[in-house]
Amino acid sequence: MPADRLPRCAALIVAAGRGQRFGGSQPKQYAPLKGEALLRRTLRAFCTHPRISQVVVAIHPDDASTFAAVAEGLPNVRAVHGGAQRQDSVRLGLEALAAQSPDLVLIHDGARPMISADLIDRVITGLNEAPGVIPALTVVDTLKRVNANTIGETVSRDNLVRAQTPQGFRFAEILSAHQAVAGEALTDDAAVMERSGHRVITVPGDEANIKVTTMDDLARLTESLTETRIGQGFDVHKFGPGDSVWLCGVNVPHTHGLVGHSDADVALHAATDAILGAVGAGDIGQHFPPSDEKWRGAPSYKFIQHAHDLLKQRGGTLVHLDVTIICERPKVGPHRTALVASVAKILGIAEDRVSVKATTTEGLGFTGRQEGIAAQAVATVRI
Repeated sequence: MPADRLPRCAALIVAAGRGQRFGGSQPKQYAPLKGEALLRRTLRAFCTHPRISQVVVAIHPDDASTFAAVAEGLPNVRAVHGGAQRQDSVRLGLEALAAQSPDLVLIHDGARPMISADLIDRVITGLNEAPGVIPALTVVDTLKRVNANTIGETVSRDNLVRAQTPQGFRFAEILSAHQAVAGEALTDDAAVMERSGHRVITVPGDEANIKVTTMDDLARLTESLTETRIGQGFDVHKFGPGDSVWLCGVNVPHTHGLVGHSDADVALHAATDAILGAVGAGDIGQHFPPSDEKWRGAPSYKFIQHAHDLLKQRGGTLVHLDVTIICERPKVGPHRTALVASVAKILGIAEDRVSVKATTTEGLGFTGRQEGIAAQAVATVRI
């Protein structure tokens, strides 16, 4: 390779397995993680990395249409049929890459979707020192060798590491090594290189770069990607002519109405802002500007449903909504059960995820003078 040319690095993603230990109705690499297939997340990490020139994916022949949907829109990706065993799939993938003659190749498990750009860089850089590189993690647990559930001995952790992927290799060497041991059942590609006498070194791995093997792995990974957020909302409307007020989508009899561009449901307005705030999507005025006549007199359930839809579109769940109505009149207590039920129905959630409370300001301020109603809300969401 000319000294002034950067090495061309390809990625080979192994995704032909059936995942018998995973269970479920589809191979694990196509299982959804927050609405996106594990394999697509894996592919995107390599397709968007500036040092990766092309990506070849070894797939099962039965998965062609599924893979096409998963890879749609991703650049420089093509599929080849894998073999009966992982080692066969890798060899077939390497042979498919041979026509392009890359200098380097990274071989990665399709069910490791949390691969980072930094880890890819570390493996590629390590190939300046040796023909083979693997990311590795230290062993922290005590190791035991057992026979029929009986401990035979404690195994020393000295010099032991846990191997991850992507494992990186100089292309010519790994292709030759795989062809030389075709049909054997070696556990990873570093073992193939070792069998051929090539030096393989380690670089620091990444604890987040887990391989999904079982449903429990997927559940833990999903939980690790979930964060809890809290949003806050506050709204005020003054009294005007009328004989009832809208609170939480319920028409509550009163000596006055509330003045507003919409139906002036102060409680739902505060709740809408709380959900929008948790999502980071601005406030109710941005989505439903009072200058827009189409929202004149509009029922406020449309506003909070819109905020809730935005939350769901971002993979979120409304954990709890706590609304406090601040007024002297009307009395909220007799209507509390109906208010809670109304909000739960509007959002399609269980009533125990909704709280509606009321308080007064002991005669102080505009609410104490019975000039209007205020409401505040706190939304707890998981995204």
